[in-house]
Amino acid sequence: MGLHQSTMSLAIHILACIFGTGSWVAINGLWVELPLIVNVLPEGWDLPSYLTVIIQLANVGPLFVTLMHKFAPGKMKEIVAIQIIVSIGILASLLMVFFWKETTSLAGTPRSMAFLTLAFFLSLVDCTSSVTFLPFMMRLPTKYMTTYFIGEGLSGFIPGLVALGQGSGMTKCVNVSKPVNVTTGNFTEEVHGHQIEAQYLPANFSTETFLAFLTVMMIFCLLAFVFLTRVPHKMFHKDQVSNEVSHVSATELELNKYISERPADTQSFSLHDPGKAIDKAKLAAETQSVALSAFTKYSKHQLLFIYLLVVWVNSLTNGFLPSVQTYSCLPYGNIAYHLSAALGSMANPGACVIALFVPNRSLVLLGFLSLVGTAFGAYNMAMAALSPCPLLQHSEAGAILIVLSWILFSGTLSYVKVMIGVIFRDESHSALVWCGAAVQLGSMIGALSMFPLVNVYDIFTAGDSCNMNCSL
Repeated sequence: MGLHQSTMSLAIHILACIFGTGSWVAINGLWVELPLIVNVLPEGWDLPSYLTVIIQLANVGPLFVTLMHKFAPGKMKEIVAIQIIVSIGILASLLMVFFWKETTSLAGTPRSMAFLTLAFFLSLVDCTSSVTFLPFMMRLPTKYMTTYFIGEGLSGFIPGLVALGQGSGMTKCVNVSKPVNVTTGNFTEEVHGHQIEAQYLPANFSTETFLAFLTVMMIFCLLAFVFLTRVPHKMFHKDQVSNEVSHVSATELELNKYISERPADTQSFSLHDPGKAIDKAKLAAETQSVALSAFTKYSKHQLLFIYLLVVWVNSLTNGFLPSVQTYSCLPYGNIAYHLSAALGSMANPGACVIALFVPNRSLVLLGFLSLVGTAFGAYNMAMAALSPCPLLQHSEAGAILIVLSWILFSGTLSYVKVMIGVIFRDESHSALVWCGAAVQLGSMIGALSMFPLVNVYDIFTAGDSCNMNCSL
């Protein structure tokens, strides 16, 4: 019986992990595939800025779910909602395999409407997963929640790993002949001119294959969820009892420690002494407060600082910098952009693992790491502003620097975000809600600020690796 229960527990761990990978795998997959996609779609180097705005628009999904819980509690069935959400993700991923290259002419300009529309639905699925997957996982014992978060981290790690195996393809400069009409007086003749063009050699496997892989991962996510909903509840009973006993024991130890620190006269109660009875009532209220609030450690000014940190960090990681990654990396070549996207995506779960084993809630340290991450982000932004002729463009050192800068930018700020999440988790549920609002505010500020700079005012300049005349 014990062996059967341990086998079932392992199976549930695996299912929870697979379920977690479906949370953000679609959007993470699109980000790491952009180095190949931007060479094909008409938006070119501007495509990431479109994607950041689309992801922000997709937050209508979690907003709708939140409003349903607020104004129609109990009306929305959680299991049905998750099944619909994941099914939409599977359908959108499957359609992306066949239609991602299709373009539509708008005002005489070709646009990737199919890709952008399907990207919106994939973003809708991933954003909404944040407010549907977690509440479902809370039905399970706490130990499975940890496994779910591991799976959520793998949703960025696995696509990055597959993208590294895919490779970026190679760029070859080819001298091509093109007809040119030359008019002399009233006579026009066609002559053939020669120019250098960049031709992109295929990667180890196609973008369609990569997108199909994302579809398979979404299917596995749905299957894992279906199996999780069919696990007998009696399997969780023993775990839940154990968790509750552990929680009660921890609370009892905490309260005993708190009571032992009280002056001796407040520990000797006498029902015949009204003064001490009042002390007893006060102590009971205080100990109840301890059990419920678990000692709030941060002042209002410190909490304000943390919230501002959340807004700033997320504006950088979810808006300002992703919008210009093409401009900061592609001048150094496709391989540099490919490695920056793939390894940067893998740095996020890597930072989460570090935070798991080396947690540090020091606000001084988090502020310092935010400054370090901002410095790397400033370097990335400066190279984007200098595009198509950034510093050290024609040297390996320049490519290595830009790749390392993107990895360290993602890694340091990911650690800060994880530790802030831990801080707010231990503060209160309300603090977590406001933290989520600060995340969305920062992301929105970054994305909406960069979109006009990239697509309207053309602050950043794209280049062609075969026709860039940059002074050495």
